[in-house]
Amino acid sequence: MIAVIQRVSKASVTIEGHIKGQIQNGFLVLLGITHTDTHEDIEWLAKKIVGMRIFSDEEGKMNLDLKAVSGNILLISQFTLHASTKKGNRPSFIEAARPEVAIPLYEKMIGQLSTLLEHPIQTGEFGADMKVSLLNDGPVTIVIDSKNRQ
Repeated sequence: MIAVIQRVSKASVTIEGHIKGQIQNGFLVLLGITHTDTHEDIEWLAKKIVGMRIFSDEEGKMNLDLKAVSGNILLISQFTLHASTKKGNRPSFIEAARPEVAIPLYEKMIGQLSTLLEHPIQTGEFGADMKVSLLNDGPVTIVIDSKNRQ
């Protein structure tokens, strides 16, 4: 499972002209699920995301997590994070999980992040054509792969 975390001042996702989810101050998280991901990956990654200390404290050092700044999460599924670009110029998405595997894991991640934050998170819609807008704060962008924990 791959997560691209962007610290944002604001972010939103629009589907067919309607805003599906939006946040102020928090993380836009793009989530790529592969066919080997498990509930253990979700638990580990969710804790890592919520605990990520990348907000500035009173001394200007990145030392605060989401809870400390009353931040929110906008979670967007993005299978293209598992693109293979080794051969040619057309990416292969063979490592991305099929919907029957990915959807339950995506929904579990929504629940896990909401539980850890102690309030509901905002989301996109799995498989939809989404327009994502964000104001990256910093900019700060961090990539975490649950298969690379060492």
